[in-house]
Amino acid sequence: MVHPGADDSPPQPRTGALLTRVPASIALIAHPLVLDVVERSLWPKKTTFQLHLSQSIAIGPQSPAQHLHRDHWCFDFFPFPRDVDVEVSTIWALNDFSEVNGATRVVPDSHRTPDDRRYELADTVPAEMPRGSVVLYLGSTVHGGGANRSDRTRVGINVDYVLGWLRQEENQYLSYSLDEVRAMPERVQRLLGYETGAYALGYLDGGRSPMTLLTGGNEGFQTFAPR
Repeated sequence: MVHPGADDSPPQPRTGALLTRVPASIALIAHPLVLDVVERSLWPKKTTFQLHLSQSIAIGPQSPAQHLHRDHWCFDFFPFPRDVDVEVSTIWALNDFSEVNGATRVVPDSHRTPDDRRYELADTVPAEMPRGSVVLYLGSTVHGGGANRSDRTRVGINVDYVLGWLRQEENQYLSYSLDEVRAMPERVQRLLGYETGAYALGYLDGGRSPMTLLTGGNEGFQTFAPR
């Protein structure tokens, strides 16, 4: 999979569906500290949140900067109320991120500004961090991959989370077979969307939770309550 950077930039190679392609990514996607931050940061009235996407992103040598954007622009309702945060995004560094090799650039406090406000590269700061670190930001935060002026590829893992009643950017139900999902930890199964997205969104015939497809049990949506 490729994704455009700036309008005149070459594609940035991206690979999704990491849970089976890179099983070690489960530790990142279901990292307890990250999930706790997501839980605390998303809209307090939510019932659940889910995995929005997982992908690797490679920014090759001499690649220009990606266009600045907000991740929640993937949804088509605007403007977003400033008190409703629907998405939390993360970038894990698989090698050291520096300003020279294209560290993700972020506009501080941009999540507090209107969606139609535009920013320039000069408004950003680089999220420099050592290999194994992670940066988290809201879907309303303006950001973009930096220009890689080095001679080595910068590689990161992008994992995003979204409210349980919104459609996922990456189709998790078609990315993995039921047998593959059954082999995953329960927390990951629920993150993929195999639980109701709010009180009764996504239930199966008779009011059963989607988790019954995986467990054979009789869990119903009536048992779900806000966390």
